[in-house]
Amino acid sequence: MRDMIDLDLYKVFYTVAKCGSLSKAAEELYVSQPAVSQSIKQLEKLLDTPLFNRLRHGMELSAQGGKIIYDDVEQAVKLLEGAERKLGALKQDATGSLRIGASETIFQYVLSEKIVEYNRLYPHVKIELISDVSPKIIALMKSDACDIGFLNLPVSKDEDIEIMRSVRLLSDIFIAGRRFEFLCGESLSVKDLTKYPLLLMEEKTVSREAVNHYGISHGVYFKPAVEVNSWGFMKRLVADGMGIGCIPREYALSKIADGSLFEVDVRPSMPARSVGMALPKNVNMTFALQSFINLFDESV
Repeated sequence: MRDMIDLDLYKVFYTVAKCGSLSKAAEELYVSQPAVSQSIKQLEKLLDTPLFNRLRHGMELSAQGGKIIYDDVEQAVKLLEGAERKLGALKQDATGSLRIGASETIFQYVLSEKIVEYNRLYPHVKIELISDVSPKIIALMKSDACDIGFLNLPVSKDEDIEIMRSVRLLSDIFIAGRRFEFLCGESLSVKDLTKYPLLLMEEKTVSREAVNHYGISHGVYFKPAVEVNSWGFMKRLVADGMGIGCIPREYALSKIADGSLFEVDVRPSMPARSVGMALPKNVNMTFALQSFINLFDESV
């Protein structure tokens, strides 16, 4: 079976033919003249034909060897150089596309400012926003349909996904509207919450698992009056008086500020959790992707 083609040998051949001498080719290739000479001899042995006529003042393509292959080699070398330039451009300039996966809430409360800033810095990158729950974002990253994901932590360990860092801490709190304003200023125990209708996120979400674990750790099993699938809907229902909701404080600040919601003082408070940045293992780290990641260097 024939040995694999050594492309470096053909690059040396092309450079010697173009320069017309071993010494000039060595200067262009940043190697020694003996190394160039050895590469030419190796290629001639491989092809079983002389490629150059050795002249007193240089190198001349042989009629039955070098001249026959020169045009094809020149075309191949230029194609390879073009490919190298394209790959180099990916590492030196943010172009192409960037596919970001996260939930609608994470896009709104965690990523929106970063995405706007990134677009300002790198306007030539096409940004695709993929909105879904964390398990589906993980599946999309594993199938190469998403470049980077932002997940509600914790998530189950996956050998194909790497959690890079936490980008935002979340503090879950209980909120209520004007119907329950008699609770404002009062301190409630975890068990006290069972006296009131509760609005919780639907099962099999990270936030629901967190509040369930919190209740169980204090001997309480929460039975929600209403299950919702979005924080926006929860805030609206709570403001309308349907019950007490559980939501990250960071997602309710504007409603607390305008007075339509207030934080219920429940003790002890829930443990903090976070939003994490995740990448597929062995990801192709383009300049566009690395530049987006760099925006979070100062994040929590």
